[in-house]
Amino acid sequence: MVRAMDDHSPALVADALTLSYGPVRALDGLSLMAERGAVTALLGPNGAGKTTAISCATGLLRPDAGTLRVLGADPWRAGPAHRARVGVMIQDGGLTSGATAMRLLRYAASLHAAPLDVEEVAEHLGIDAFGRTLVRRLSGGQRQRLALALAIIGRPDLVFLDEPTAGMDPSIRRRVRELIRALARTGTAVVLTTHLMDDVVGLADAVRVISRGRVLASGTVQEVISGHRAADGAVVVQATATGVDPESVPALEADLRSTAARHGARLEVTSGGAADLESVLLDLMDEDGAAPGADEAEEEHA
Repeated sequence: MVRAMDDHSPALVADALTLSYGPVRALDGLSLMAERGAVTALLGPNGAGKTTAISCATGLLRPDAGTLRVLGADPWRAGPAHRARVGVMIQDGGLTSGATAMRLLRYAASLHAAPLDVEEVAEHLGIDAFGRTLVRRLSGGQRQRLALALAIIGRPDLVFLDEPTAGMDPSIRRRVRELIRALARTGTAVVLTTHLMDDVVGLADAVRVISRGRVLASGTVQEVISGHRAADGAVVVQATATGVDPESVPALEADLRSTAARHGARLEVTSGGAADLESVLLDLMDEDGAAPGADEAEEEHA
């Protein structure tokens, strides 16, 4: 697939976006970026502004103020050729319920000039096992797999994935992660929204923490964790120990804590994993508070 000449520019650039639903400000100066060939995770509670931001990026909503460029164009004014380059994972209510899974996937592929191989995608995601089943009879996890396939079948330059592994068993979840990583390696910009921190740690090259319509923290997973703890007065030291017997790790950690205590400090040994990221997110949300009614406003207008 031949990509546009603006390959080196970010796929998504939002600067100071604002948008209000009546008295509720869903976006309040939101600024963020998503690079090509990378997975960018948008994290935050329901009502934080994630859905509104994506609706603006896909041309469904027009911001009240600020600038937004998607694949080098204003999505609100973009035509069909531009929209064909952007994939969106439609949630349950948006799928055609009267068609079979494979018929719907083949139809979606027929709308694009150079789609992915339908049979390969179906096999990788296990859709072939329920391909002749009507969409309305699919389970939640099966619908998620079909929605993911529909979002990527056209080889998009930018794709928005909403909770792509929700309701899936571990084996299928692994396949989905592999597919998302492979998609990013081809140069596609993947914007992921999820509440599953394991997916973020396992997939995301960049994280944007959103609350009340603005970005609270940005960087890699480790940068977001380290930056938050440093802001709380912690000195973040990263170290890697090699050639250590796993059974001796507790003793090594105890020695490190003892050394820190002699200097009047308290040592917390962290992994930078899902539990650490979730803890930082909870701290950030507690510090920022929540806008009354924001959840309802965003869901109503999504």
